Amino acid sequence: MSLRSAPNPAPLVVAASLVAIEGLFLVGYAVLELASISSDRAAVALTTAVFFAAYGGLLLAAAWAITHGRSWARSPIVLAQLIQLGVAWSFRGGDTTVAAGAMAVVAVIVLVGLLLPSSIDALADSED
Repeated sequence: MSLRSAPNPAPLVVAASLVAIEGLFLVGYAVLELASISSDRAAVALTTAVFFAAYGGLLLAAAWAITHGRSWARSPIVLAQLIQLGVAWSFRGGDTTVAAGAMAVVAVIVLVGLLLPSSIDALADSED
């Protein structure tokens, strides 16, 4: 484990911030799902809440790790953004077009922020 002297590049900070917001939204959704448990759908609500809480927690941990120079966190973030692009594609059309557009724009911004050369250099292991 080494300490980096250079600050994180702005695109990496923006990407990590957006991922943290995504994680907070997912954890918030998990809490709302728990709050809406009824006896006829208890199992579905509980498993949904656990899934989204874990997913959101992973994104929060990955966002924190990225800002602290841990390159392992790039992979789960990229995977989450690719999933989000697929979800955005399925939401296109009708009343959900705006949500689909917002999700796609955020995913693209995060992917670009993570994959820019300055971000890749910032996350490179110091032993290389």
